[in-house]
Amino acid sequence: MTCDPRVLRRPLLVGLIPAVWTVVLGLWGLSRQNSVWRDEAATWQVARRSTGDIVRMLEHVDVVHSLYYLCMHGLFAGFGPSTTVLRLPSVLAVAAAAACVALIGHRLAGAYVGLGAGLALGLLPAVQFYLQEGRPYALVAAGSAASTLLLVNALRGRARKRTWAAYACAVLVCGWLNWLALLILPAHLITLLWSRAPRGVRVRWAVAAGAATAGVLPLALFSLDQSGQVSWVPPLTWHMMIGPAILLAIGGLGVLLGRRTGTGTGTAPGTGMGTAERTGVAGRTDRTGRAGPPDLADRAGRPGPAGTVEPPDLAGPPDLANRAGRPGSAGTVEPPGPVTGSPSVAAVGLPLLAVPQLGLIALSLVKPLFVDRYILFSLLGLALLIGALIGRAVDEVARRSRPAARCVLPVLVAVALVALLPQSLAKRSPASRVDDVLAAAERTRQLKHDGDGVLFIPAARRDTWLVTPDAFTGTRDIALAETPEKSGTLKGVEASPARVRAAMLAQRRILLVTDATGVARPTRGRRDRTKAEVLATHFTLVSDERIRGRRVAVYERLAPAGGG
Repeated sequence: MTCDPRVLRRPLLVGLIPAVWTVVLGLWGLSRQNSVWRDEAATWQVARRSTGDIVRMLEHVDVVHSLYYLCMHGLFAGFGPSTTVLRLPSVLAVAAAAACVALIGHRLAGAYVGLGAGLALGLLPAVQFYLQEGRPYALVAAGSAASTLLLVNALRGRARKRTWAAYACAVLVCGWLNWLALLILPAHLITLLWSRAPRGVRVRWAVAAGAATAGVLPLALFSLDQSGQVSWVPPLTWHMMIGPAILLAIGGLGVLLGRRTGTGTGTAPGTGMGTAERTGVAGRTDRTGRAGPPDLADRAGRPGPAGTVEPPDLAGPPDLANRAGRPGSAGTVEPPGPVTGSPSVAAVGLPLLAVPQLGLIALSLVKPLFVDRYILFSLLGLALLIGALIGRAVDEVARRSRPAARCVLPVLVAVALVALLPQSLAKRSPASRVDDVLAAAERTRQLKHDGDGVLFIPAARRDTWLVTPDAFTGTRDIALAETPEKSGTLKGVEASPARVRAAMLAQRRILLVTDATGVARPTRGRRDRTKAEVLATHFTLVSDERIRGRRVAVYERLAPAGGG
């Protein structure tokens, strides 16, 4: 298998191939053996509510995910709740992100860099995890990739008013999916400064970025009142810095190695050619030194003596001719003309990788927030820098054998796929998540008797019932005072400890759904302590099963109902 030159000369296919590749990776094991974990259960149960109930809930909790919940509500209403409907938006979002990354790499450094970056994105372990996740992080990555592509187009002199309007809208949507996505703006600012963008471009970017920030600011401020939702995030520690340090080291390596071949900084050895100029992504000059329109020299050939047009040199792997210059009428190599403001792969990829990581670390010094999924979009930058490394590998092989250079990308992708296969399989198993709501609900269905009482410790484990209410038909939630829909909460409002105690003592048989050992946290609330105390004192345990991170236990009353 080799890279067909005819394919790599078409930008549409350079974007389409990684998109299809990512969809295939996403559909592989999409149901995870029909499992849904607690975070996805929140999406599932909220999406099944009415629009009015969702809006009421957002006043109290999860407003940061408001746009995502409303979108998923529409999908569940149209197609019904299922693991496919839950996760397919994330698959398609990462596929769109892979296409955008491929187009960015192609326009900055050629088809091999673009294809390598797009294909690498779907193989990154963290991306494979959230590729099949019913949460908004993949959608944020897609919007971030689109906004970065629009910025690159603007830096290459192709910006119109609608380009900047689209950029502002992309950032705005990302911010409404998760306002931490605004960390992409300082990354883009560094790209502008690194690329020495013209003042007009910087001003237009500032206006678009300001408009997007203003649109997200109300959401961010309102969500501060719900900051208790992230109270579970631990304070920043040194061992939490290991992951970001490794990512930044890989990114730095990509820049350093890319610098030697031009994919990193835009300078090819011995030619003085920038990356953008070598690949025809910005203006070129003809033999008289006059600047021509972008890409026309590569698309239609190059003007030769007496006004004739030379056909483009298609020999060898695509882009290798562009990278090494193009022969003139006397066999000399003519250097392309300079391009102002056109960024290199490093100028786009490194800030995109580093700034969100460092920005979230800085925010976490004030308020613990460091969770890698909040900045999943930073891996777009890593994919671009990996693409630069692949471009270097192609260049090195091409110096010895052009036909062999066409095999480099397929071979590298195949090797990466095999090397990552154990991780890929692990991330598609139920064990890759903390727990499985559906498995616990199914076991409850098998163990229940009509008239049984049901308890959840903590109350958040009520998601087992909320996702699959039919599994609890014939039972009664004896602690619940107000349903989640009526209370505008995720888990409902439970009765006072005294009333919970009385309700428990009135039951002959109780089903308990809680966390398995190793997953459960210490019981803190007075209500949960009351539940545990009454079960230990007045009930006997007759069945206790641990199922994929959850525990389903059956208790029977020691004394006649009403005693105690």
